[in-house]
Amino acid sequence: MHILVVEDNPDIAANVGDYLADRGHVVDFAADGNSGLNLALRENFDVIVLDLTLPGIDGMEVCRRLRQEGHKNTPILMLTARDTLDQKLAGFEIGAQDYMVKPFALQELEARLNVLGNRARAGLSRQLQVADLTFNLDTLIVMRDGKSIPINPIGLKLLQSLMEAAPAVVTRKELEMRVWGEELPDSDSLRVHIHGLRAAVDKPFGKLLINTRHGIGYSMSDPDAVSA
Repeated sequence: MHILVVEDNPDIAANVGDYLADRGHVVDFAADGNSGLNLALRENFDVIVLDLTLPGIDGMEVCRRLRQEGHKNTPILMLTARDTLDQKLAGFEIGAQDYMVKPFALQELEARLNVLGNRARAGLSRQLQVADLTFNLDTLIVMRDGKSIPINPIGLKLLQSLMEAAPAVVTRKELEMRVWGEELPDSDSLRVHIHGLRAAVDKPFGKLLINTRHGIGYSMSDPDAVSA
């Protein structure tokens, strides 16, 4: 990960930096609030380790400006010498994701940073895309060619299965299990719902994405990519 450490204590900064670098992370440093804010706004870090007591502007103000003025969502772990609930709540309220009290174990610090980085990456990957079709798994919004497409709950489950597997074929049995579990419907239900899904995501557009593999199942692919 690419990590920014904003810490004015040179010994703490050196210990944190050496430990993280030895484990394969890339670490940048800032020793005051203004420098840390400028670096965080200018670069794309995976996570930020932010001390609360800093020269210039303090860590709370750095976090507030980063979120409200810079519109940066980089995960922030705050460091403090004071273990007070009010301070923790204030930090969470302005956008920090985690909190550690000095002194701390370097192993625990790295473990928490890995969790924050993994969560952020998972969040970024919560949108599926095949050709010009997108499906946001958080908002359940499906769009194609800039147009929002209303799809019923069963259609959304089928679409997610096909887009996650694309361009591979998903068997009829796999799709039925994904949607209905052990209580399988009659033999025509899947075909009917696939037909409805095609009517929503393919029919109004010039390029067909949903494919039938007769006797096997269905797949989704970009025909331009396949033919390229």
